[in-house]
Amino acid sequence: MTSLRTLGSSDLQVFPLALGGNVFGWTADEAQSFAVLDAYAAAGGNFVDTADSYSSWVEGNQGGESETVLGKWLASRGNRSDVVVATKVGAHPAYKGLSAATIKGAAAQSLRRLGTDRIDLYYTHFDDESVPVEEIITALDQLVKEGKVRHIAASNISPERLRASLDFSEREGLARYVALQPHYNLVSRDTYEGSLQDTAAEAGLAAVPYFALASGFLTGKYRPGVTVDSARSEGALRNLESERGRKVLAALDAVARERGAEIATVALAWLAARLTVAAPIASARTVEQLPALVAVADLKLSDQELATLTEASA
Repeated sequence: MTSLRTLGSSDLQVFPLALGGNVFGWTADEAQSFAVLDAYAAAGGNFVDTADSYSSWVEGNQGGESETVLGKWLASRGNRSDVVVATKVGAHPAYKGLSAATIKGAAAQSLRRLGTDRIDLYYTHFDDESVPVEEIITALDQLVKEGKVRHIAASNISPERLRASLDFSEREGLARYVALQPHYNLVSRDTYEGSLQDTAAEAGLAAVPYFALASGFLTGKYRPGVTVDSARSEGALRNLESERGRKVLAALDAVARERGAEIATVALAWLAARLTVAAPIASARTVEQLPALVAVADLKLSDQELATLTEASA
């Protein structure tokens, strides 16, 4: 049985891979999404990440499609108490920004779509610097007091605003961020490493990185001269053109060969071993893509293997 990880200072115990829900109702229809969720749960997974804005970028969608699919699955499987549900506020077309009224209204809609009375982990999706951190934290704290949210977290925030938010929570005795969702992976280290990671570490926050596989680049399927049919291939191909991207692929190939593991599993294992990281996020469109992701729970890289990958990605 895979050991679960404690998420920061919270009482949430999570599987070391969060399943990304951005594909639900987008590149994975309801039946495919249910199959992926079933397979993830069967592998011991219990941590699903979505957002109220998924997948508003698709023509004909309004946002909330992913939450709706997840809510239907939870209802049909009767397993709500076994799943740590994470969603986000701030980027839905009808609920943009982080004013107190927006947070309150968006949370009500998320709860309705998810078919639940509580959100386990509620993230501010993108910081809204037009709103004082005091207003944001107070609104989030109100949701916690009402029992609608268990724990709060932040994504896409500056170290300064994160620190100010934590200081305000502590000073006023209000709900405090327990996790941070940064953009972080072997080919994108610069946005997180440094003062943001330092702030998270000092405050005991858990990091739950998104784009953990760099839009699929770190699965190893993107190679020179290979065409991949994916909605996200453009971002992945950019990494193939950089020296860092090519060095990382070569190092991943070598470690994966040595360990008899999938390249994606090795990339996730590197991330899972980084300071503050509790569980990287990765999404699967099909059941076939899932085993390489959940295998991170059982792959512990040696210090030498970690150093090789860290050096290649420097």
